[in-house]
Amino acid sequence: MKPARRPSNPLFSSGPCAKRPGWSLDALDGALLGRSHRSKPGKAKLKEVIDLTRAVLAIPGDYRIGIVPASDTGAVEMALWNLLGERGVDMMAWESFGKEWVTDVTKQLRLSDVRTIQAPYGELPDLSQADFSRDVVFTWNGTTSGVRVPDGDWIPADREGLSICDATSAAFAMDIPWSKIDVATWSWQKVLGGEAAHGMLVLSPRAVARLESFRPDRPLPKIFRLTSGGKLIEGIFVGDTINTPSMLCVEDAIDGLRWSLSVGGLTQLIRRSEQNLRIVSEWVAASTWAGFLGDDPATRSCTSICLRFTDPEVTALTPEAQADFAKKLAALLEKEEAAFDAGSYRDAPPGLRLWGGATVENEDMEAVLPWLDWAFATVKAETFGR
Repeated sequence: MKPARRPSNPLFSSGPCAKRPGWSLDALDGALLGRSHRSKPGKAKLKEVIDLTRAVLAIPGDYRIGIVPASDTGAVEMALWNLLGERGVDMMAWESFGKEWVTDVTKQLRLSDVRTIQAPYGELPDLSQADFSRDVVFTWNGTTSGVRVPDGDWIPADREGLSICDATSAAFAMDIPWSKIDVATWSWQKVLGGEAAHGMLVLSPRAVARLESFRPDRPLPKIFRLTSGGKLIEGIFVGDTINTPSMLCVEDAIDGLRWSLSVGGLTQLIRRSEQNLRIVSEWVAASTWAGFLGDDPATRSCTSICLRFTDPEVTALTPEAQADFAKKLAALLEKEEAAFDAGSYRDAPPGLRLWGGATVENEDMEAVLPWLDWAFATVKAETFGR
């Protein structure tokens, strides 16, 4: 039977993600439109984003926080192009975005001393293989694989190299130990549901020291430059951005950060997201057709919740037929306005992906699951002529 209740908010996209509960265009009323981002009030707005970010995430006072161009991708690229090459680097990859960073380092930067440590979708590589006498680049949470590192215990406090972390689908939903991180990046459109095209870059004192002591033997475009005359461009980290940000998006970021504090800060953001994972976990335990892409409960993501098919008839289909089945399933959920953008990532194994970040209400996660069962049964009956 078709479920009677739909989620109040059927937005389960993994990016851009759902807005915070109760959001409306009124949240943008204070936007500094028609003014320069370099004006005094413009810089104050940008500085407010930085200060609120530090407050919500409890980022140490001696870490720099900057707003940079081109979303998380731009922030990661900026870190790679500025920092790598001083020593060997270990690239940890277990999903599509981590593999993109491998491509950048090996085929674009063409560094000579690179080790690639990989694992397939749904698994983590052996983290003990990471050599922290070298630089280590990794994603905290695999947005397209639904697998995250369990903690920061595998990163030594006395490391010689830098730990460079793509944290875009982890920041604001997972506990990141800042003492173990030298560089972190994310984008506004993930856990707090902000707007796209803006990235965040966090640098530890060790990362700043590298920037000021190491000059890469490659040209850096203006949009990537973090130093001038061998010194860090401090303005980037107090709101004097490299290029022009959208002040409408800035206002939206401020709104999301203020909401975070209003609901109890990082502890409650994590709780909301982890509860979404628990809700899906209980459903999966009783499901006859769905399982997690990641088998290990200790490393399953609470934000990008990735599901695979376990039904014997569906798994017996060819990979192409399974992919077609998954597309029909996601399309039916969208047609019924039960869940939008719930398909798995294009390069991931066929299945579904539900965003479970802090802006997704637990009640909506509960409400969508019966729709998954109904949609699966409907598509299966059509596929096998029943």
